[in-house]
Amino acid sequence: MAVETHAVASATQDMTALKPAVDSPWQDRRVVAVLIFLWLAATAWLRPLALPDEGRYVGVAWEMMRSGDWLTPTLDGLPFFHKPPLFYWITGASMSVFGLNEWAARAAPLFGAWLGSFALYLFVQRWSGKRAAGLTTLALVVQPLLYLGGQYANLDMLVAGCITATILLLAQVVLSLEHGVAFRRALLAAYAMAALGVLAKGLIGAVIPAVVLLVWLALLRRWRIMLTLLSVPGAMVFLLITAPWFIAMQLRFPDFLDYFFVVQHFKRFAASGFNNVQPFWFYPAVLMLASLPWLAGFYHQVRAGRSAVMDPTRLLMWVWLAVVVVFFSLPKSKLVGYVLPAVPPLVFLLVDGFLRAGGSGKIPRVSLAASVAISLAVVLWFTVRPPESSRQLAGIFVAQRQLSEPLFMLNDYLYDVPFYARTSARVAIVNDWDNPEMLKHDDGHKELIDAGRFAPATAATTLIGPAALTAALCQAPVSWIMGRPGMTNNYPFLAQAQVIFTGYGRTLWRLEQALPASGEALHCDIPISIRTRPNSATP
Repeated sequence: MAVETHAVASATQDMTALKPAVDSPWQDRRVVAVLIFLWLAATAWLRPLALPDEGRYVGVAWEMMRSGDWLTPTLDGLPFFHKPPLFYWITGASMSVFGLNEWAARAAPLFGAWLGSFALYLFVQRWSGKRAAGLTTLALVVQPLLYLGGQYANLDMLVAGCITATILLLAQVVLSLEHGVAFRRALLAAYAMAALGVLAKGLIGAVIPAVVLLVWLALLRRWRIMLTLLSVPGAMVFLLITAPWFIAMQLRFPDFLDYFFVVQHFKRFAASGFNNVQPFWFYPAVLMLASLPWLAGFYHQVRAGRSAVMDPTRLLMWVWLAVVVVFFSLPKSKLVGYVLPAVPPLVFLLVDGFLRAGGSGKIPRVSLAASVAISLAVVLWFTVRPPESSRQLAGIFVAQRQLSEPLFMLNDYLYDVPFYARTSARVAIVNDWDNPEMLKHDDGHKELIDAGRFAPATAATTLIGPAALTAALCQAPVSWIMGRPGMTNNYPFLAQAQVIFTGYGRTLWRLEQALPASGEALHCDIPISIRTRPNSATP
């Protein structure tokens, strides 16, 4: 990140409490950068990938890595355009270097958490001093939302880190202009970081920083600075980073841009039929609960009254916090990870409240210890009692299965099985894909149907109906089937299959078609033309 290294000569009267730091050489900053990373990464390897999110996104990165196609994200061989590719690129590169393990699979969120934390450290050090930067960074890296988000392999922490760095770089430009300091490199870096945010999760990577800066500058009445932030070289940098992938995908798939921007951005934001519907106050409650050890800082901010938002830096943090919370509170569907971009400004304000109170630091140390304890306790809890995962099931499967033996999954796709089984073969997923109810819910079934529309020929052998399953089982001497234990009622032939493993709500069956009982249960002696019908379930 391009941040100017020389000190600011003087400060305006409304920033007397935020004097630029002059006593921190780059060597200290490098040490801080390393310490932040070591802390965030120390426990990232402990627990298995959790379903569905971690398995899904790491699985896509694994497919990209093993196929050698680093442009088109695929889910079980089907083009997957719910999200852009930066997460997959980082994860695939990490696994190529460090191997297929949980730590390498979580490189992207770790990078996002590190980027946001270090960017805040540099900004606060520059405008508030070394002590404030150190305490703010400590409070941020142990904040449970950021600490756990940095170890959860989905896109939320990665885009949050990009958004944080973009906002702080743009604020660096504004404050540098106020003090007559060079700002061009920081401005270009802000455009580049916004581009990475778009490649991380879409338009919010650029929209949220733009809204935050516009509201902040409007409240400061710095109208002319808005024009300075509109940079032609910056726009060129932005397009050079983002445009090639979007153009390449549109050339390969003519419906890509409509699906990615119209369906996955605007319709998703406005729709109400998605998962985890929550009330408007959901995110304030989440942020309050995750920051309980530090909430006394808000008391000190309130006591400060109007002066708490008079200087530009504090006002920036208040605006940043409010914009993110309001923006993500508007849709009915709310997931905890969406509010991660609000954590850095919240932590700044809480720590700043303590510093403004002029305390000795005793209360922040207690708060720090409580945050560390909460963060580590959650990680250890999910290590001892991991959420739904296919790690053990996949290990047993790959140890006993021959490469020529096909795998079928009933109803649901277990995203993490290819990763843990180190398999490159596509899985046939069995369900009633003709059921219109599947299109009404924002879940794994709909995303597979959407993906299948971009590659109908591949979907014909990947998304199959129950009748096509029995025909396929009759063609293979040995088949493997994964599904929920109670599925024997829906598929009676499973009663003749060998149960290899049951656990975490899943069962692994081995079906040998040559056995008389299995062949009879499948009706393999009846001609295929009579036993099956064309699979109309293919999207």
